[in-house]
Amino acid sequence: MARLDPELAEERVMAPTLRGPVGTLLLVLSFGTGALAQSKQVWPESSTFVKLTDNTRFYFLMTTVKEERESTEGEVGPNFDFYLKPLRKVNRLALFRLDESKARFLMIRVGYRYVFPYGGDSSDEHRGVVEATARYPLTHGVLVSDRNRMDLRSIGGAFSWRYRNRLTVERNFSIRRFKFTPYCRGEIYYDSRHDKVSRTALIGGSSFPITRHFEFESYFEHQNDSGGSSNRTVNALGMVANLYF
Repeated sequence: MARLDPELAEERVMAPTLRGPVGTLLLVLSFGTGALAQSKQVWPESSTFVKLTDNTRFYFLMTTVKEERESTEGEVGPNFDFYLKPLRKVNRLALFRLDESKARFLMIRVGYRYVFPYGGDSSDEHRGVVEATARYPLTHGVLVSDRNRMDLRSIGGAFSWRYRNRLTVERNFSIRRFKFTPYCRGEIYYDSRHDKVSRTALIGGSSFPITRHFEFESYFEHQNDSGGSSNRTVNALGMVANLYF
């Protein structure tokens, strides 16, 4: 989700667009870490998934941004997921995955998000979301996911778009009855308002299945923003309650 975008730059800076997983890793690793402003945030989130058919499900998102113990931004929205092809290579440790989409070769998501500030001078945002996530299992139970996402944004009545590419590497582990899935991610954001890659993110976390319908997820995310007049970094702790029905 969009997290407290910095103000628009007064001048537009052209930069080449790198797409795909290789471009994501290169840009994330090479993006400058020096910044003039830093922010520490907490991102509580609730995600509810309802199975409609064997190949479709409904997904509803509710999340907020907390900074200095105060909520600064919220986001809600419905989504529909469509699955195409199941993966042939199924590791026995994948059997406890609650997220059915991770057993599919390709998932298409279409959704809407309403992003609103808590006070301040920021404008509400209406955002259409279209994304495709391809997955491929490697050896030793490692799963690689490449998500390509397009955000169609209306912020204060002004239209813009943003392309996001996120690469995820994860693996399931089981120690007796304790099960968990650690992962690492790299993501880039190309914003039409700046005509360049304006944000990169590095994420590390894990999900923990608790019951047949509930999964807890926690992660740390480090963002670098260069879309405004000065660079900005965000260090955030994310906590997600995933519900599956």
